[in-house]
Amino acid sequence: MKRMLFNKTLLGMALAVLFLAGCSKVLQEQPRSNYTPSFFTTQTGVIGGLTEMYAHLRQFYGDGYWYNTLEVGTDESTYGQSADQNFLVMDMSGRGAITSTTSRSDAIWNACYTNINTASGVIQYGAKAGVSAALTSEANFFRAFDYFLLVQSFGGVPLDLGAGILQFNTSPQPGSVRNSVQSVYTQCIFPDLLTAINNLPMKSRLTGTVTKPVAQLFLAKAYLTYAWWLKNPNNIPTYPDSGRTDPAGHDASYYFAQAYTVATNAIENPGPYGLQPTFYDVNAGANDRNSEIMLYADHTQQSQQYNAASLTYSNGAPPDNFSCWMQTWNYPVITSSKSSSSWTNVNSVQRQSVQGYGRPYIRMAPTIGAIVNTFADKTNDSRYDGTFQTVYRADFVEAGLGSGTFYNANFMPVSEGSPILSFLPDETLAGSIDYSNSVYKSSVGAGVTPGRADFVIDPNGISRIVFPGLWKIGVYRTDNAGGLGNPNAASTRPWNIAKFSELFFIAAEAAIEGAPTSAVTGTYANDGTAYGLINVIRARAGKWKFNNAANAAQVADNSAAMVAATPLTITLDYLLAERSREYYGEGYRWFDLVRTQEWTNLSSSYQICGTAYGNHTPATVARTITPNLYLRPIPQGQLDAMQVSAAVKAAYQNPGY
Repeated sequence: MKRMLFNKTLLGMALAVLFLAGCSKVLQEQPRSNYTPSFFTTQTGVIGGLTEMYAHLRQFYGDGYWYNTLEVGTDESTYGQSADQNFLVMDMSGRGAITSTTSRSDAIWNACYTNINTASGVIQYGAKAGVSAALTSEANFFRAFDYFLLVQSFGGVPLDLGAGILQFNTSPQPGSVRNSVQSVYTQCIFPDLLTAINNLPMKSRLTGTVTKPVAQLFLAKAYLTYAWWLKNPNNIPTYPDSGRTDPAGHDASYYFAQAYTVATNAIENPGPYGLQPTFYDVNAGANDRNSEIMLYADHTQQSQQYNAASLTYSNGAPPDNFSCWMQTWNYPVITSSKSSSSWTNVNSVQRQSVQGYGRPYIRMAPTIGAIVNTFADKTNDSRYDGTFQTVYRADFVEAGLGSGTFYNANFMPVSEGSPILSFLPDETLAGSIDYSNSVYKSSVGAGVTPGRADFVIDPNGISRIVFPGLWKIGVYRTDNAGGLGNPNAASTRPWNIAKFSELFFIAAEAAIEGAPTSAVTGTYANDGTAYGLINVIRARAGKWKFNNAANAAQVADNSAAMVAATPLTITLDYLLAERSREYYGEGYRWFDLVRTQEWTNLSSSYQICGTAYGNHTPATVARTITPNLYLRPIPQGQLDAMQVSAAVKAAYQNPGY
């Protein structure tokens, strides 16, 4: 879908409208010259506007550059060996500054405001089309959704796009005025989500459309985020500076309690949603769009048109889903030997479009702390295995190199599907690893340990150039036809935005901050404390169905051990570590650390090895995370479009930029 801007301010509106294809339940796109108030008074206009709202999610969810702003610079990720300035500046480790031109948070500014104006048109005029309140309330949800993204990222943002507060606008405007943070929450986000909750059905009208429980999840999260903003435990500045007071006179405790109540109500009355049996089930490509996923930016391998991107190649730009490339290292340079006596290189692991592999970009890398500390328990807890690609296996049959035997570490024989390189789960074998490779020539500087045919790297040996990839968000195709498929294409999987599991984390976080608790009834009954809520998630994490590292079924239930290891008192730091174990690499982390104001505490330094193959010496890297960085800069494109004085533009920008 192509977009055009027809004015010179942030109000640029999409010149495309999409239609739902009746019983086919597939997004169909049809260009349109403009949106007008009269257009939204028709059923076609309402449906078209709503469909565009789902499509607009693909403009940033799956965009690898916006994804980078949510992960690099946190305790989860740093920049990789091939990182360009888009990634280097976000690390805040002396490789460049975040500015209005270098921050890729610009990805959400125009896309969200385009959609907000469309949503306002549906809300303002849609009732005249004779459609149900349930239908127009989907627009209320998306307007709140976009404003919630914007206010978390930039602070207070404009509610008036030129025609009045939350009014549909068709005329170019020379300037723009930012509203306060509390105005954005109390005038738009909360009322819109409450309207959505009151009117939306419990079950989707079409696969993937929003429902009452989806709106409840986002209202609970908005209440939680606003409560932290009012509390402001570390005195982080906000902008525009209007004082951290609530217009209705409520304090942070009130909103923590509201977050808890809304989240637990949604847990007790889940509608069609629920936790998957295992963590593996949540993220396995074959199980996409499962009942735990409450909202996603959709893609498909069935149709290039409806995928909104090529099925064979990607240039790495929205609406392609290419975030999974960013933390994928150049594994196709791994070699084995054709000979058992002298090393004769053969590329035994090649690029293919299966989950955990895909296209290498090497722009991001996990920190050693994430591997060693966050995922310390790799035996009972299935989430490390269900998050990372830790074993790279021979695929030379798919590559057309024959089905015979090659030779690997210790000149031991390997065949199709054999492990060629493994990232070890712990340091148990570290003392026996020979990284010198004087005889067995690892092309990526991996080590050899006695009796193993696979090259190995210990957790403290991961580097900016060789590291475990991300399995959970990796490509998944069923049309590879026995070959390598289309590994240069973007992922055709949906990008998961919201999960039912997060309701437990929201309620637990609110409870930690003093929200009154009560027993949670229904399917996920527990005592309603942070301990009880978190243990629902931890118990599920102890259940294994499949072991990715072993590439084999593994039926095990370590729930009792997981619950036994849970501290009786759940602290905020423990909850944030649990959130990282559950959502590592999914784009949650920056928002989590900024919301709780723990970013500086948890991310001011990290460890990783260097940029050269064979470098296994961890270095400690310091970051400078100043208070102004808790807000992203207003994009330069917005400032350039405003026809106002330099002084007004300067005042419009967030301080420190």
